[in-house]
This record gives sequence, C-alpha cells and structure tokens, in this order.
Amino acid sequence: MTGGSDKFVELLQRAGLDIVGDRRIEEVLPPRAAWRPVIAFEAEPAVAVQTDRPDLVAELNTQWHRLAVKEGILGEDGVFLINVAGNGTGCAPSGWTRVRLTARWDLAGVLGERPGQPEFLTLSTDGNTLLGATTEEDEVWLVTMDRIKERQEAAAQTKAQESPEERAAAWALLLRGPRPTGRLRELWAHGLALNPSTPEDVRARLLGLSHFLLWRHLPTAVVEAAMVHPEWKVRELLAEAQPNITAEQWARLILGEEHPRRRWVLTLLAAERRAELTETVHEQLSADSYAPVREETVRLPGLPPRTVTALAADPDPAVRAMVCARAWPRLEIPVRRNLLGDLHGKVRAEALLQHHQDHPMTRSVFHSEDLKGRAAQPCCLERDLAENLARHGTPAQRCALAGNPHLDPDLVALLARDPDENVRSVVATRPDLTEEQRSGIQIDFDPRGHHHALRWVTALHDDTDAMRRLAASSHPLVRRSVARAKRLPPDVIERLAQDEDRVVQLFLAESCDDAPAEMLLRVWQWWTGSLSTPDRPRGHPNFPRHGLLCYAEDQNPRMRQLALDDPESTLELVERFSRDTEVEVRLRAANDPRLTIASAVRMLDDPHERIRHAAALHPQLPARVLVQLLRDTDTDTAQTAARHPALPVAVMEQMIQWLQPPTSATPSP
Repeated sequence: MTGGSDKFVELLQRAGLDIVGDRRIEEVLPPRAAWRPVIAFEAEPAVAVQTDRPDLVAELNTQWHRLAVKEGILGEDGVFLINVAGNGTGCAPSGWTRVRLTARWDLAGVLGERPGQPEFLTLSTDGNTLLGATTEEDEVWLVTMDRIKERQEAAAQTKAQESPEERAAAWALLLRGPRPTGRLRELWAHGLALNPSTPEDVRARLLGLSHFLLWRHLPTAVVEAAMVHPEWKVRELLAEAQPNITAEQWARLILGEEHPRRRWVLTLLAAERRAELTETVHEQLSADSYAPVREETVRLPGLPPRTVTALAADPDPAVRAMVCARAWPRLEIPVRRNLLGDLHGKVRAEALLQHHQDHPMTRSVFHSEDLKGRAAQPCCLERDLAENLARHGTPAQRCALAGNPHLDPDLVALLARDPDENVRSVVATRPDLTEEQRSGIQIDFDPRGHHHALRWVTALHDDTDAMRRLAASSHPLVRRSVARAKRLPPDVIERLAQDEDRVVQLFLAESCDDAPAEMLLRVWQWWTGSLSTPDRPRGHPNFPRHGLLCYAEDQNPRMRQLALDDPESTLELVERFSRDTEVEVRLRAANDPRLTIASAVRMLDDPHERIRHAAALHPQLPARVLVQLLRDTDTDTAQTAARHPALPVAVMEQMIQWLQPPTSATPSP
C-alpha cells in the first residue's frame, strides 16, 4: 500500500510509525475541522511545555504518550490516526493515516518544522477523541478534545440559530472583509456563474472570469457581450458551448474574427455543432484566404450545391480531399471525374474510396493508390480481390473486410471461420446474417469491454418484428443495441428485462421508457448512473415511488436510501439517515429538502467532500455559516457557497465588483 506520497511515508517512518492498512477516507472528523479547536484563539492546552527546555523533544514525547493513553487515543491494538502539518516537506496528505508506534518512535522530534516544534494531530480510531500538538511563540501545546461527536451536534445546534439581525450582520461582515485573492476569486466566479439566482445583468459581468458561464443558456444581451469580448478564450468557448447562438450571430462571430487560425477554430466548432449558417456566409467562408477555413466549410450543413462545386475545384488539395470525403453524393458526374483524375494523390485516394462504394474496385487500383488499407471495409471489391484478401490478407485487412457490406455470402462464411478472433467478432455483428448463422460463430465476448450500439440495429428500432427477432439474438451486443430503443413491445421488454447480460438490463433502464419497475429496482442495486444519463435508473418514470419504506432497515445502502423517496417517509428518517454509517445514505439525506438546518451545519464537517458540498447548498443555511464557507481558502467549498440561491443580490454584486481587476473597480467601504 501507499500511505500518501513517498515523502510522507518516509516522514512517518523517520517518526517511528508503521502505516496500518490501505489509504482510505476515515469516517471521522476531517483534519481541516479537527485542526480548528487545536489552533483556535480560545484553545486551552492540557499540557504546555516551554520551548527552551533542554530535554524538549523527550518531554513532549513523554507527555503526548501519557495523554494518548489516558484519553484513549492508543487503543488496545495500538492503532491511531495521524495528520501532519507544517513539516516543511509539503507532502502531508489531507486525510488521516492509520499508524502504530514502533519501538523507536519520535513524534515531537520529526513531525514539525524543526525538532521540538511539532505540528500534528492524533485521533482515536472511533473519531471521538483528539490530541493535537501545536507550537506557540514560546510554548508547545498539547490540546485534547473528547466527546467530539457530541460536541459536533451541540455546535451545529447553536450555529443553526440565527435572527434576522444576525443574518444582516453576517452579510455586512462579508462585505467589509478583504478583497479575495488568487484561488478564492476563481471559486467565487465559478460559483456565481452556476448560481441559478444570479441576475442576468450580474451574470454578464462574469464574462472572462468563469468558463462555466457560457455552458448555460444565456439571454441575447449576454451572448452579444461575449461575441465582442476582448479575450479570445471567451469567444472560443461561446462558440463551443453556448446553446443560444443564432445564425446571424454565428455569421458575425466567425466573419468578424480577423485572425485566420481563430476563424478556422470558429468554423470548425460551427461544423461540429451542425450550426445552420446563411448561404451568404457559406460563400464568404468558401472564399476565405485561409485554406483550413475552407476545408472546415465543407463540413457545414446546408452547403449550397454551387458552393460545394466551387470547393471541389479549390487550389488546396486538403480542401478538395474533404469535398470527396464529405460531399461526394452531391457532386455532378464531371466534377467527380475531375477529382478521380486529380494530380494530388490524397485527393485521388479520397475520390476512389467514394467512387468504389458503388463501382467494383480492381486489384490494380487497390494496390496502386495510397489507400492505406482503408478500401477493404467500405468499397465494393471485384470478386478475385475480395477472395484474395479473405484468404491471404493480413489480419488487419481481413478484419476490415469482415465488415464490408458488399461481400459475397460464401466469403462471409469463410471469414466466420477465420483463425483470428477479431475477424470472427466483426463477422458476428454483420446485419446480413441470420440469427442461426450468428450463433454458429465462435467468439469470446468480453462483457466488461466498452462497445457502441450497432448502427444497423438502432436503425431498426421502430420495426417491431425486427426488435422481436433481434432481442432473441445469441450475441450480447445485438441485444444491447435493441435495449437502446426508446419504446419496445411488451414481450421484448419482458425478455430483455431478464437477460443474463446485465448490461442489457442497464441499457434498457437508461434508454427505454417501457422498462419495468422490478428490473429498474434490480439495476439500482449496482448502478449509480452514467454521465449521459445520470438520473437513471432512479429517475426513470417507471421507477417505484411507493412502498419503499420497507427498505429503511435494508443492509444494502443502495436500497436503504430509497426509503426517503417514499411519500410516507418522515423528517425523523431523514435525520437518522444523516448519521448513517454509509456515505451514499448520508448523501441522500444531505440532498433532502427536509433536512434540518442543524444537521446541514453538522454535515459541513462530514469526512466526504460531496456530502459537505451538498450540505453547503441547504436552502436555509445560516448567513454566518455561508460567510465562513465563502472565505474558506483551504477547500473548494467556497465555490459551492457562491452557488447558494439564498445569496442576496447586493452581496452578489459586491462579490462581482471584487472579482474585477483592482484598476477597474474599487470595493465599497
């Protein structure tokens, strides 16, 4: 195992500590919260040792060990938790490390800037007793704290109480505070950009301060401001991410860019996003002085025929090659003929690949032109060429040939018996096989591999008979592709919901509106959601919402948390789950709007970051707590606090003013 960085492991070894077990997040107070009572202004030491003692290190070690035994830091097995700060190496991890003393231990002499100036925390493994060492001006303090969990509860109850006057005073304190610098300014900007309550006029002032701003649907005025923003990165991200850009705005954005390479980037992004541009813009871009711009213009949707023809005669071969690859069906016969005889080999190769998708390719063409092996899969090959490749081609050529839609049945059958597993695997997913033929091909399908849905199957999603036939396929990838359909007949649903390949069930849960409740509940037990469908299966309309209280005592935390979705669940259950031993159950409680303010405050010191962030968004969080989070430079919680919908508009406006460069804005007194 590794107990952190190599330097940190070496540091603990020099201190005479053995690391116990694997590195993990301990279910105890996080170190940043544990340091607070040790270094607080009102802290009182259990032991204070003068720094001028000649036996300082020995005395500190003796006193630490005495207190550690007395307070129960050292359990029966001798294991405890440690966190080190101020060791001068910059290598201490942010979490706790399980350790045990060896015969040569020396904490006070090693765990600090210098021997006798220790800075470390030790904690009992149950997380309820703390013993910290910190160096003051002329003393070293050993500070203890017991009943940590009880104290957390009491402190949270106190912080949760806030009068209107106290709330106003807390916001005033933030506004009187120092201007944020460095990382904190960045966190504030990102948080305000993501805050749903940020007014649009305030949001517009975030341009250039946070890239998150442009990923959301912005009003026309903000889009217009971004289009003329002096920073190129703002304009580039606008083209990449902003969903609200009109054809007229695209035209001004691209054509108004003087730098040719940037104009090319904007055209590329427009093509990637399938942006609809006007015919006038198409013509201007097709005549651009920078060849890469003209090349990307070929990929724009709705390109007029005369523009395509003009680009086919472009002086740059890369542009002509792109026309062959992307617009061949739209070219007139004479234009195609010219491209097939083009003087540039790259253009001829692209033209040949398109031409021979419906004209048989001879062996001489296959070997004479620089096709780089790309012709075996898409092109219509003459019989002798196809047979020669099937029998004597390289494994890569046979693999490509196995997916050729023009291949004769006997050659398909030959490749189905190919000695190469990859070749047989490609044949097994061909659309022209019967399911009997498909089942006869020997393949070793890895269910853990990443596979895309078969396009020919997804094209048949509206064909009920095809879905019935393919749902019974022996090939898991075919069945997975069927499961991606939005709607399916009841008998197909029933079959796929019991499929032995659980990825079939997963895809059914993610994609199909007809997925049954029982299967959705089963998938929920092992699937937490993907980036493309993060709310499935729990967000599926057929997911059960009633009768879930029976899972409140379930041993599986995935099932236990569902009890809060039941309409008959109570505030008491939310509170109980906020103290659950499993992180995902606590996270579900942290996101429940019924969670009490006190519990939200307590969960701000949860060992897990995602729970702390969820608690920081509690709608009734006290202002003084939010202010503390907004000023916290040690964690990213400041960004979450800046996203809080309860931030007053006046506070947001002041934060924005502070985020501007000092020369352009002066904070109010």
